[in-house]
Order: sequence, then structure tokens, then C-alpha cells
Amino acid sequence: MTNPPEGPVAPVEAHEPPYYVAVFTTVRTQDQSGYSETNARMEELVKDIPGYLGMDHAQTPGGLGITVGYFRDADALTQWRTDAEHRAAQKRGRAEWYESYTLHVAKVERSHGFTRGQSADAAPEA
Repeated sequence: MTNPPEGPVAPVEAHEPPYYVAVFTTVRTQDQSGYSETNARMEELVKDIPGYLGMDHAQTPGGLGITVGYFRDADALTQWRTDAEHRAAQKRGRAEWYESYTLHVAKVERSHGFTRGQSADAAPEA
């Protein structure tokens, strides 16, 4: 499991659509040797991708993990998917760290957010 975040917790801000999301949902194996270091490296590496917008993570007590990566366009998502270091981490994940996973990629057509303390006019209805 990843370490709890330092500082305040907040979702990735809403961006002007269209943009893309990659939703990676996992169940991990018992042996997580090397996972934390690789995960931290991937979180740093993805920040260098032009068009990367941010990432949200959640982990249930039962072991389901969800990571959502946000990308400005399909080219940015493709660059991340095909990065050599990321590909090596994917291969190791299948061999060692994941019992199962799913990946869903979607184009976002509508997006908005809410933060307590903002005026009601700042957050449009769904």
C-alpha cells in the first residue's frame, strides 16, 4: 500500500474538457517487495509527461486500489503508456504485485468541482 499523503488531501481539480482519464483498479498480491519504490518512481516519472494533469488514489480496507490519471490529450496518455520505464514497471506488476487489475480509458466531456467555502455560483450543477 502507498503511504498516506503528507499535507492536505484534495482531489485533482476539475479541468476544462475535453481531456482523458486512465482508471487503473487493482488487487495486489501479498508480496509487495519493491512496490513502494517503483510506485514512487512512477509518480515522479509521469509528472514529466507533457499534458499530464494529475493523479488521484484510493485504497479500500479490503484491498481494492484505484488510481486515476488525468491527461490533457490522447498523445499524452500514449506517451505515458509507451514510456520504457513505465512498461518495465507494468511487466513487473503483472509478474509480482497484482492478483488482478483493470484499466479503463475515457474521454472526459464534462467536469466540475466543489470546495467548501467557495460561492455557490463557482460550482455548476451536474
